Amino acid sequence: MPGTPSPDPISTKLERIATLARHRPALVLTSLAHHIDVALLREAYRRIRKDGAVGVDGQTAAAYAANLETNLQTLLDRFKAGTYHAPPVRRVHIAKGRSGKTRPIGIPTFEDKILQRAVAMVLEAVYEQDFLPCSYGFRPGRSAHQALQILWEALTEMHGGWVLEVDIQSFFDTLDHERLRLMLDQRVRDGVLRRTINKWLKAGVLEAGAVRHPTTGTPQGGVISPLLANIYLHEVLDQWFETVVKPRMQGRAQLIRYADDIVILFSSEHDARRVLAVLSKRFGKYGLTIHAEKTRLVDFHQPRGPVPRATRPATFDLLGFTHFWAKSWRGRWVLKRKTARSRLNRAVIAASTWCRIHRHRPIVEQHRRLTLMLRGHYGYFGITGNFRSLQAYREAVVRGWRKWLDRRSQRARMNWLRFHRLLERYPLPAPVVVHTVYRRAAKPWT
Repeated sequence: MPGTPSPDPISTKLERIATLARHRPALVLTSLAHHIDVALLREAYRRIRKDGAVGVDGQTAAAYAANLETNLQTLLDRFKAGTYHAPPVRRVHIAKGRSGKTRPIGIPTFEDKILQRAVAMVLEAVYEQDFLPCSYGFRPGRSAHQALQILWEALTEMHGGWVLEVDIQSFFDTLDHERLRLMLDQRVRDGVLRRTINKWLKAGVLEAGAVRHPTTGTPQGGVISPLLANIYLHEVLDQWFETVVKPRMQGRAQLIRYADDIVILFSSEHDARRVLAVLSKRFGKYGLTIHAEKTRLVDFHQPRGPVPRATRPATFDLLGFTHFWAKSWRGRWVLKRKTARSRLNRAVIAASTWCRIHRHRPIVEQHRRLTLMLRGHYGYFGITGNFRSLQAYREAVVRGWRKWLDRRSQRARMNWLRFHRLLERYPLPAPVVVHTVYRRAAKPWT
């Protein structure tokens, strides 16, 4: 049965849900599915990427858009009637740096992405009222750079401290379905929404021609997956830390979480070791395992006075950046960030591989693509203090481009003199700091 039409815009409709959830934090919502109508599905369609890989049905965004209104209405009817069938997620593996390891990536069908986005929009309106400020991952209005900024400010104010890096082993694959359902019961019991979520949890994974149905984990690659993960870790970690752990600490303690990337700052070593001792038990209670090798406590205090050359300074990584103490131009110890070595290597390999595969394409096309790569890299890694890493990445891209242009033909060689002339005609963007602690630059290359 189609949803009830409403003259209100989508934002107003979602704000009503948010206001109700905010004013009544203990309320269990049993009627939410009626907010999902064709207008909301159309907005969900607008928000999702149209150039992604196809799912198990092979349907592209262009094919779906050819008869968009009819497809959205049919999708809504099946969703409301409970006859929607959640298709398996197609799984592929991508290389993970030079280690030879791979990372599994799930690819839902295009229609499944639309419905997941619509359901996520409704659930976000509810759970954004419950989530705590320490969580930054996959939330509207929040970003990785905000988490990095808060971390920088806290460590600078504390002059360093004890940093607990927490790594959850295969979190998205081991999330317990039954415990997740119990968590959802505390806030959302709408039958239509919950039935659809259960279908996504049971949909299975298509890999090597066979469909598997894992009993744990979130829908691989699905839009709904990060939200379900946030709901899970909100109870497992965020609430527990803020309401149980922090009041028992002798010194300052602060949690910063971006999805399953977690660091906890402590001013007291005693507090840090107490939390580290109980962390495995806390996560084990919810079916999660702490990675023993990657979870570590780092003495990250600001150095006092000169540091011997033989002394290796303490560092830790978060969200693709290595954090370390270094001297400023004025001779003061300051907290700096640079691109983590693994992420820099991965980006260089990706650019070089693209140049190798597409070396016979027109120069204009190659230049356009490499320009986008560089700007995208600067857009994320262009933070205060990371200029040298940006330069290193650009130089590596330049060398890789010349190398593979030189291999286009055995007769027309691309020496450095010819290549510099080419760069004058097709210049690549220079490194630029986009995210600074002093100002905010929007589109600095325009």
